[in-house]
Amino acid sequence: MNRFISRRALVIVLAAIAAISAGRITLADPPAAEPTAQSAPAATTTAVQATAAVDQKAPEFSLAGIDGKTYKLTDFKGKYVVLEWNNVDCPFVKKHYASGNMQALQKKYTDKGVVWLTICSSAEGKQGYYEPAAMQEKAKDGKFSSTAYLRDADGTVGRAYGAKTTPHMFIVNPEGVLIYAGAIDDKPSPDPKDIASASNYVASCLDESTAGKAVVAKSTTPYGCGVKYAN
Repeated sequence: MNRFISRRALVIVLAAIAAISAGRITLADPPAAEPTAQSAPAATTTAVQATAAVDQKAPEFSLAGIDGKTYKLTDFKGKYVVLEWNNVDCPFVKKHYASGNMQALQKKYTDKGVVWLTICSSAEGKQGYYEPAAMQEKAKDGKFSSTAYLRDADGTVGRAYGAKTTPHMFIVNPEGVLIYAGAIDDKPSPDPKDIASASNYVASCLDESTAGKAVVAKSTTPYGCGVKYAN
């Protein structure tokens, strides 16, 4: 009997030692398996949030136009630059182009020396994406009067500026500072009939700033279709 108890006790002791050892191994494992890569998402988030800000230097960029030329923001130092995010198939964009409102604005201010860059950040396969030749035809048929139509298919520039909708408007002053970001006007609808009674923020900003006055509305909430970025 005593011998049986001794053997049983020995088995229990050995099992206890094994359990303790396993516990130690378990405790030792976490540091080795600690997911140090968890810091990566935070860095990515920071990069995405590092967008343009009103009253700050506008992000530099270089984009190819549908005319085959390359355009850089630095090329227009000393001039006012309007950045217009565009998707020709968006109903809100059609509102301003079918009515001729956007082209009229483009011509009015480019005639005064303002540079107007129309930018499309639609990814390949998404609404509004066109190869240069096809977009040239659309721009011609639509009688676009902007300085250039630029393609940003990978969305790099759109994300840098925080472009959310089409249209989404930005204005850079001759010193390279962003002085306006937001909607084209105060009528967030796709109905062309609303244009006549709308207050145009882009026109107001350019008129006030070029006259040496303070810009009343520096930032407004943009409206329109969401920019069709790549997933």
